[in-house]
Amino acid sequence: MATNPTQNYEVPPEMRDFAEKSVEQARKAIDGFMSAAQKTADTFEGSANTVQASAKDAARKTFAYTEQNLSAAFDLAQRMVRAKDMQEAMQIQAEFVRTQFEAMQTQMKEFGSLAQSAMKQPGSKK
Repeated sequence: MATNPTQNYEVPPEMRDFAEKSVEQARKAIDGFMSAAQKTADTFEGSANTVQASAKDAARKTFAYTEQNLSAAFDLAQRMVRAKDMQEAMQIQAEFVRTQFEAMQTQMKEFGSLAQSAMKQPGSKK
C-alpha cells in the first residue's frame, strides 16, 4: 500500500478551533502573569523607595537630635563652670536632667511616629 506524498492532510475544523482557543488561553494567561509580575515589581520598587525615604528621614532626625543633645550637654558644662556654689551647680544639673528627659521623650515619640508611618505606607505588610 503506497501513500501519495502529495495528498493533502486537512486539519479537522474542531481541532483547529481547539488549537486557536488553546493559543488564545495561553496568551491571556501569559498576559495576566506579566501584568501581575509588573504590579509586583512596582510594589517592591515603591516599598523600597518608601523604606529608603523613611530611613533618610530617620537619619536626618537622628543627626538633628544628636546635635541638639550635644549642644545641651555643652551648655550644661558651660553653666556648671560658671556656677557660684554647689547648690547652684545642683540646680543646674537637676534642670538639665529634667529638660533632657523631656527632650528624649519627645524624640522617642517622634521616632515611634516615624516607625508607625513607615509601617502604614503602601506595600508594607501591616
